[in-house]
Amino acid sequence: MNIDGVKSGIVLDHIKAGKSMIVYDYLKLSKLSCCVALIQNCQSKKMGLKDIVKIDELIDIDLDMLGYIDPSITVNYVKDGQLIGKKHLALPETLKNVIKCKNPRCITSTEQELPHIFRLVDRENRIYRCIYCDAVGEANTI
Repeated sequence: MNIDGVKSGIVLDHIKAGKSMIVYDYLKLSKLSCCVALIQNCQSKKMGLKDIVKIDELIDIDLDMLGYIDPSITVNYVKDGQLIGKKHLALPETLKNVIKCKNPRCITSTEQELPHIFRLVDRENRIYRCIYCDAVGEANTI
């Protein structure tokens, strides 16, 4: 299979196989007017199988959300057919409005304009806690 390269845009590489649709949905890529390519189950020497997302436009993307979805993602920025930057992601220390607090007694339930902010408390097990009520976030649902 031959997929053209990106002239100017973003290539999200090293996505765990099967997670590209989650990335597509969370970044709301269906709302873009540019070309977006999802490549699933590519052979990878490092990962076995991986997914790739190619966005044919330089857009702002939420790197914290991407790191939360899959911390192994590599973000490649391309301009005029040349790689101009590369970022390796990790689990973010804090998440803002990515996951919601499920505790009905949390202040975010009554004060709905407050942002849902979670802090990473256990990197190995991907456990986040609400900064307001200390409830555990649903970190493994994505």
